[in-house]
Amino acid sequence: MDVCYNKLFKLLIDKSMMKTEFAKEVGISQGTLAKLSKNETVSMDVIIRICRKFNCTIDEIMDVVQSPDNGTGSDVE
Repeated sequence: MDVCYNKLFKLLIDKSMMKTEFAKEVGISQGTLAKLSKNETVSMDVIIRICRKFNCTIDEIMDVVQSPDNGTGSDVE
């Protein structure tokens, strides 16, 4: 399974908030912001801080999506 933060970035657009401003207000590093932008996993602490900032639930900022390998873990025999 993979993650997708498109909902988060749509929320930022709706609030007219720049990514760098968002990172500063939430207290996340540029590296973590880069991970979010690339739909990579981040710590649950980061997710909770984002939810607190926007007073929302996890499903309002991210989705868990099927991996390109359909979750079969093709590297596992």
